[in-house]
Amino acid sequence: NSIVDARCRDVKNRQFIVEMQMLWTEAFKQRVLFNASKAFVRQLDKKRKYELLQPVYSLNLVNEIFIKEYPDEFIHNYNVVHELHSNEIIDGLHFTFVELPKFQAHSIKEKKMAVLWLRFLTEIDEQTKEVPQELLDNPETSKALKTVEESAMSKDELLAYEDFWDKLGAERLLFVDSNRRSMEEGREEGRKEGREEGLKEGLKEGRADVARNLLSIGMTLEDIAKVTGLEIQDIEQLNN
Repeated sequence: NSIVDARCRDVKNRQFIVEMQMLWTEAFKQRVLFNASKAFVRQLDKKRKYELLQPVYSLNLVNEIFIKEYPDEFIHNYNVVHELHSNEIIDGLHFTFVELPKFQAHSIKEKKMAVLWLRFLTEIDEQTKEVPQELLDNPETSKALKTVEESAMSKDELLAYEDFWDKLGAERLLFVDSNRRSMEEGREEGRKEGREEGLKEGLKEGRADVARNLLSIGMTLEDIAKVTGLEIQDIEQLNN
């Protein structure tokens, strides 16, 4: 029951395994080989359709220099190759090892991302209460922060978190249905009175109903404004 840090699958059904290691050891290298091989073999069902097998790519980030002979090379790729002709490759298992201490950013974009990820790795821990805005503004680090936040929750907290989004999904459906009904009622009222004001009032009232429901489950004013399109001051009046 070995555990990998991340396992991903793309639309072609290829697998990508990511491992992160502080120190380089021979045992780690064997574990990488074992996990990738296991992922490759487990693709087969009892029918043994070998033609359906897809490649497995193993990406391994190591926070230590383990190949000192090549100081300028920090990415090392390994394939199953012919002993004499390295261009002859058996596709299926691919291994990449990255020596993080050797990495040097060259462009401004690379330097910015390197700094952000280093800040993420060094500043975010179980004691973190406030996250630097720079990490929230970047899509990649923001997504990583959300993953860390979810993984740090207890079982009860995670259930409550999922329940919140379930309720939000229900409220969104209610919002769509309420908008539809309000538009129909508004059109009818507009036709009866010969003006468009009925439509506007119907839409506003429907959004107000949704906003009240979202307030009752503890959603922030800013998020409610995004969902309903109401102004924050209008939502504050509903809250009061």
